[in-house]
Amino acid sequence: MPDNPVATEEQHEQELAALELTSHPTVQAAYRTVAETWLGRAKASDAMRERFDAAFAEVMFSAAVWSSNQDKLRPKVTCITRLAHPVAGRDIPGSRWGIDNPDSVYRVIPISGDERYEIRGRVGEHRMTENYFTLWDASMGTVAVLNGRTMEVDSDGSFTITVDSDPAGGRPNHVQSTPDAHEFYIRDVLLDWGRDDPNHFTVERIGSAPSTSARTVDQQAEATAAMMAHFANFTGKLSHGIYKMPANAFNLAWSADKVGAMRNQVYVMGRFDLSPGEAFVVDVSDGGAEYFTVPLSNIWGTTLELVDRTGSLNKAQSVPNEDGTYTYVISPTDPGTANWIDSDGLREGILTLRMAEFGGVECERGPKNDLAARGRVIQLDDLDKEVPLLRRVTAQERKIELTQRRAAYLRRLPEGTI
Repeated sequence: MPDNPVATEEQHEQELAALELTSHPTVQAAYRTVAETWLGRAKASDAMRERFDAAFAEVMFSAAVWSSNQDKLRPKVTCITRLAHPVAGRDIPGSRWGIDNPDSVYRVIPISGDERYEIRGRVGEHRMTENYFTLWDASMGTVAVLNGRTMEVDSDGSFTITVDSDPAGGRPNHVQSTPDAHEFYIRDVLLDWGRDDPNHFTVERIGSAPSTSARTVDQQAEATAAMMAHFANFTGKLSHGIYKMPANAFNLAWSADKVGAMRNQVYVMGRFDLSPGEAFVVDVSDGGAEYFTVPLSNIWGTTLELVDRTGSLNKAQSVPNEDGTYTYVISPTDPGTANWIDSDGLREGILTLRMAEFGGVECERGPKNDLAARGRVIQLDDLDKEVPLLRRVTAQERKIELTQRRAAYLRRLPEGTI
């Protein structure tokens, strides 16, 4: 994949190595015990239980890929939360977990506060609306953030980010690390899938040769097994908290920079639980956000079908109402309207609305007072009464929409799907 920012040779090498790792006895044993524990705690419905095997395979492979890039003396750039795809004639599993954002290309780079690094890269012709380099501690708490949208970029699109424990001292794009620094979590958020360009990245540790040996295969397997258990526990607690909320309503809007949440981003979370013949209508007022997205996920933390179904829609993919608000219809069957979020046959699920970039590129003020997301259950037979102004969509128009969606998504997954 020449010059693709995501499907790099290094990425493919890491994915193939992680695939080999999944056959290690330690990882295989963890696979069985983590699955048994998670299922025993989850209290999943029959419909969600049917989704477990496929979702669990993704969550566990994500742990294998991510844990393979934890050597802070030999850092690499690793893309996680990818969909299943072929590499060198092998089937690479998906790696989604933790209720990912379908618009994001997520990459991680291990960092030590005792070391010095340079992250070099290049922005694409079409810069993203939202792009952040978040330096985390080991608990996913924010140590520092660099805004990729406003960082200094040379005329050819190239940039260098310096990372060490010293103050910037006039260095542009400097991130000051601390003893708590653990890794970068980089979000390239694609609002327009067919236009926005993810960044290119490489990383180099500056200094003498590593003073310790790289992990053995057995040590790496132990690290993967530990991360598998952590991922399942993290997602289980997150889903449990959401399922304690009343169904078919939103009562949580928050911004945070802990446990993986993005600073300056507003989250509105909820869940739907429908009877046959019902749909969940979501009315959104974005509070002046340049970016927002409305994705669906199951209780195992993986988003629903993204490429050939509309399991998520963001602001660029949606049709606004005349007053600038947005109305979405969530249902397992096509209601024949614009802004249909396809629940892929499920009548229950989790919504995690994300809103960001309030007030423009140079402004960090919060959302306007009209920010809101409201949910209501309707009968599909009452669409004309409940959403009379939402544009109707023919079967042919839907087919075109999905064809264009697949082509746009494959810009970041040029290997294709499996």
